[in-house]
Amino acid sequence: MHSSTIISLLTLSFIIAATTAAATIAVDPANQNSPQDFLDAHNRARAAVGVRPLAWNDTVAKYALHYAQERYGDCEMEHSMGPYGENLAEGWGRLSAVDAVGMWVSEKSCYDYYSNSCVGGECLHYTQVVWRESTHLGCARLQCHNGWLFVICSYDPPGNYIGQRPY
Repeated sequence: MHSSTIISLLTLSFIIAATTAAATIAVDPANQNSPQDFLDAHNRARAAVGVRPLAWNDTVAKYALHYAQERYGDCEMEHSMGPYGENLAEGWGRLSAVDAVGMWVSEKSCYDYYSNSCVGGECLHYTQVVWRESTHLGCARLQCHNGWLFVICSYDPPGNYIGQRPY
């Protein structure tokens, strides 16, 4: 299949407005998938623990979009192993940016601040969302060839360093 055909099949859900390079992607703000929706969902969780808000970063967002496009063919939940911290989500139907971030933040109940560990479940998505040293965010959401939705958020600088508390 031609790469232009693959790209034309992608259903992308937000706009990345770059001042120097032009990657324009369709937006549907009613579905809570804009860059501001990603930011607001993250920053509510960060405010709850006294951490400064993240700022949107077009370079980080382009990285996230590029990696999401790489996953179009298989929609596998594999991390990119790139230079940024990263959270992934996938779902069927109407998985929005707010839904994906909500899934990650719901892990808060498994994070024990005093022992700085996950107790009774996964919590590393949550700790990346609230990682104090992360200051920039870029996310992408697309529909894979199999109909599943793939969401990636990348964080700069990355977090989740062993032995360090997120906040």
